[in-house]
Amino acid sequence: MQLERYPHAYVQYLIHFHGDRDYFECHEILEHYWKEHLDHPMRETWVALIQAAVGMYHYRRGNVSGALKSLQGAIAKSQPEHLAQLGIDDREWLGRLERVVALLQGNPPAQYEDIHIPFSDIEFEKYARQLCQDSGFEWGKPSNMNDPNLIHRHTLRDRSEVIEERRLAIQQRQAEQ
Repeated sequence: MQLERYPHAYVQYLIHFHGDRDYFECHEILEHYWKEHLDHPMRETWVALIQAAVGMYHYRRGNVSGALKSLQGAIAKSQPEHLAQLGIDDREWLGRLERVVALLQGNPPAQYEDIHIPFSDIEFEKYARQLCQDSGFEWGKPSNMNDPNLIHRHTLRDRSEVIEERRLAIQQRQAEQ
């Protein structure tokens, strides 16, 4: 098995996606990797996976419009050949995302339910499951809907770094004008 072809950040993303269901952490981990590898040939796929996690985060919080926007973006940016290179069953994964979008478009939207990323690389899935267990998580366990740190993480975190980053970006744009 060639595990080195799977970036560490991607493996960590999977552990959180399927383990503690911390979709916000999934987003943080993979966004950091994506920003450090902007020239990576799979950059759009990284964004698609980030958007899938963000969409699930919003879905779980009951933010239907945010969930729809993110999940539809994930579907649009997903490149099946890249998903396959990441050991993901691309057709099944995209089908699952499309089913969640359809549920969210229902009236009323369907009640929250976690989804799983399906794998085509079974050896890699076994490896990720073991790492998940080694991290103290149970693979596939439903989200703890009573944990405010999981459900409302973005409102509870320290945003000073994000605010400073945005301030510097504005200053840079103004200097370039």
